[in-house]
Amino acid sequence: MKIARRTLLTLSATLIGFAAANVSAYAADFTLRLHTLVKSPHPYNDMAAVMKKEIEDKSGGKIAVKIFDSGQLGQDPAVIGEMGFGTIDLMISTVSNAAQQIPEFSIFTMPYLFNGMDDALAKVGPGTKVQAHFEKVYEEHAVGMKLLALGASGTRNMSTASTVVNGPDDLKGLKMRTPPSPMDAKTWAAFGMLPVTVAWGELYAAMQTGVADAMESSLPGYTGSKLYEVAPNLALTEHTIQINHISISQRTWDKLPADLQKVVQQAAVDANAYGVEKAKEYDANLVKTLQSEHGVKVTHPDKAAFIEKVAPLQVELAKELDLSAEYQLLKN
Repeated sequence: MKIARRTLLTLSATLIGFAAANVSAYAADFTLRLHTLVKSPHPYNDMAAVMKKEIEDKSGGKIAVKIFDSGQLGQDPAVIGEMGFGTIDLMISTVSNAAQQIPEFSIFTMPYLFNGMDDALAKVGPGTKVQAHFEKVYEEHAVGMKLLALGASGTRNMSTASTVVNGPDDLKGLKMRTPPSPMDAKTWAAFGMLPVTVAWGELYAAMQTGVADAMESSLPGYTGSKLYEVAPNLALTEHTIQINHISISQRTWDKLPADLQKVVQQAAVDANAYGVEKAKEYDANLVKTLQSEHGVKVTHPDKAAFIEKVAPLQVELAKELDLSAEYQLLKN
């Protein structure tokens, strides 16, 4: 049986049209590009995966989310600029990397603002006065972003070359590595330490040669850079809680209808809670690994003694850095 050429052309056109219609029926109305700076395993990437699934599921496929981790879209300051233009839609990262555009975020590098990750989330998370304050700060600085959520994603701790740290008195006279930060230098000097400015990339050699006797870092940073080889005494001081932000491009937000805005907002809230639990899990597992596989001596100092020492300095530093409003908000 022969089919006329015209009939074949008509049939082909019909099939192509049907296929195109079928594809468009299932295509997302919005595709959001989500940036993180870190490699997995990391709470930020876990949070990104949770957000992607929830947004895609609860939007009924109207929103697709593409995750770009490991800084594929650039470093945070550049990404924040791109978000202002709407070329990148979402980001999950540490607030300290946004301090250039949002100086008020510097308050979160102050030691002992929080009693732990749960306390941090309770004070800065969705629905809090701190959240509302920083939403206004975003607007005042005209960064072109909307703050969806602030959260907590891990602790920073003290480690030393030879001194076992059980309390503040053990820190006296130790040469403490600090980044070029007045807040860090003044904080550790208050404990009788001798601040020494050393770049992160030079820290291993500094600890190895005695240029510095002590350092502080996140547990993933301490482990990944093998600093346990030159600073095998780890004191879980938990002096700083890493605060993260989940932000969306204001241009992207304004394009979304109200029902989809609610979906994205709730996904950020849920990702925040999940991030805290993953951070706890990573910290706990790394401590066990450091002890069992690398022979690290771990101590659990009484944090109350450290807090008592640094509390008066907090007020002074907040005034000096024009962060008194943020400090009072966090302490009330």
